[in-house]
Amino acid sequence: MPIAADVREMFEEQVQYRELLYQMTRRDLLLRYKQTVMGFGWAVFMPLVNTAVFSVIFTRVAPLDTGMPYPLYAFCGLLAWNFSASSFRFAVGSLTTNTTLVTKVYFPREIFPVSAVLVCLIDFAVGSLVLVGLMAYYHIVPTAAILLLPIVLLVHTIFTIGVCLLLAMANLFYRDVKYLFDVVVTVWMFATSVLYPVSRIGGKLGALLRLNPMTPIIDAYRSVLLLGQLPDAAPFLAASALSVAMLAAFWLMFHRAEFEFAENA
Repeated sequence: MPIAADVREMFEEQVQYRELLYQMTRRDLLLRYKQTVMGFGWAVFMPLVNTAVFSVIFTRVAPLDTGMPYPLYAFCGLLAWNFSASSFRFAVGSLTTNTTLVTKVYFPREIFPVSAVLVCLIDFAVGSLVLVGLMAYYHIVPTAAILLLPIVLLVHTIFTIGVCLLLAMANLFYRDVKYLFDVVVTVWMFATSVLYPVSRIGGKLGALLRLNPMTPIIDAYRSVLLLGQLPDAAPFLAASALSVAMLAAFWLMFHRAEFEFAENA
């Protein structure tokens, strides 16, 4: 089937099954916080705990100059990173944990990983309220650069959905993926400017780390929210182009492999 026909079919299915996507997202959201005391508080609690721990390390033990109060730097990075990492974590098993639906009912299977991203996006929005509070506490006043925030969020979401589609599909065919996942995500976090500026790392390692598309995305959040300036254009545009290309490629791969999902579920 020509690529253009595939793309048209993919978009038509998303429109046709949009109500199912809403119901899946609602179900996943309710299941995640069912019988929990804190509920949405968990979306705030973990970034705050990690921020407190690393603030002690990078302000008391090994002081680090980030150009802004370190708790603000760390929380912004952790909040953005946790959106992607949580999406990856729930998406990687989204097909294998819904085998009955995958094997017996037809609908676009990308609904499973996409619903995982949407649930985590809600967590991200809740956690953002704490970031707003921290900005007020440190007297950070937004500038006109904040108008670019929706674009940064869009690129971030596109990148996250692309990776989630790949992870969900890969884990269905190769169950080793879920065992390697935690290690890879942990290493990836420390290779991203979540807790410290990776631009400070020189040599071949620094050059390699600067190829990480998550770093310009997270740095873009800090630029438009905390520094009141435009993101560094070249890295952010490169990350944006890569995100769109990844989503297109992985979504097409996912769509074309759907007929094999029932055999491997």
